[in-house]
Amino acid sequence: MRDIPAVLAGRLAEGATTLCHCWALTRRDGVALGFTDHDRDITIDGLTFAARTGLEAAEASAELGFAVGGGDVAGALSSAGIAPDDITAGLYDGASVETWLVDWSAPEARLLLDVATIGEIRCAGTAFVAELRGLMQALDVEQGRLYRATCDAELGETRCGIDLGDPRWRTSGALLGMAGPSRFTVTLDGGFVDGWFAGGRLRWTSGANTGLDADVRAQAASGDAITLDLWQPPARAVVPGDGFSLTAGCDKRFSTCRQKFANALNFQGFPHMPGNDFVIRPAPGSSTALDGGSLFR
Repeated sequence: MRDIPAVLAGRLAEGATTLCHCWALTRRDGVALGFTDHDRDITIDGLTFAARTGLEAAEASAELGFAVGGGDVAGALSSAGIAPDDITAGLYDGASVETWLVDWSAPEARLLLDVATIGEIRCAGTAFVAELRGLMQALDVEQGRLYRATCDAELGETRCGIDLGDPRWRTSGALLGMAGPSRFTVTLDGGFVDGWFAGGRLRWTSGANTGLDADVRAQAASGDAITLDLWQPPARAVVPGDGFSLTAGCDKRFSTCRQKFANALNFQGFPHMPGNDFVIRPAPGSSTALDGGSLFR
């Protein structure tokens, strides 16, 4: 049972209520934003909850036990509230959201209804709907090692042991021109073979996208120029001269770990694990005919 603060309980007992919802959103970069479905701004503990600039209740659900509950919030994309470029850039991924029930005539009378994180965000035109994932979501996340033929470590982490600060695995560069929405011609500091940075990470160090990361799809030489393909276009416009840093890519295969990184001793996969074809493969020297019939006679 939820305890209702005495101040709010007294307000509710008066018969006529003056209630609204407020959302306190804190991004992972520390930026805090406040939104309310009331028609006037409300200030609570120094944070202004702006009216008509961001969120409104869309749908909410609650489950018993350890089932994952959650809901949705909807809103309009605007420069005063939530901007589409910021969503595309991932600034709201994993942001925490506190949902409050507030008496707008006396904001000190309020009740914390829920604490959640933002999951999937769907945009359509000038509007968006954000999924709210409850605290139980963490219990639904797989934990522990993954037993598979490929490596389950991230390149550069402790288990991997590769130092991504080593100039063999990273470089910097600058944008020369656009060859498509997510394809660029660039200059790189140093010479690298084609595909060295495929599957790696790009971080913009100057320009409108400074501080944002992107996944590299491919890297190859095209004549005297070097071409980079990203999996997705940058969140904000880029111009020639924008700088970036690159870290090498790893496809998590044992052969890559051994040949490219000389790091086979730290490989965190099971390259000799038999696949499904091993189960149905005839034994060496077997005279069993592969005629579509049962192999177990």
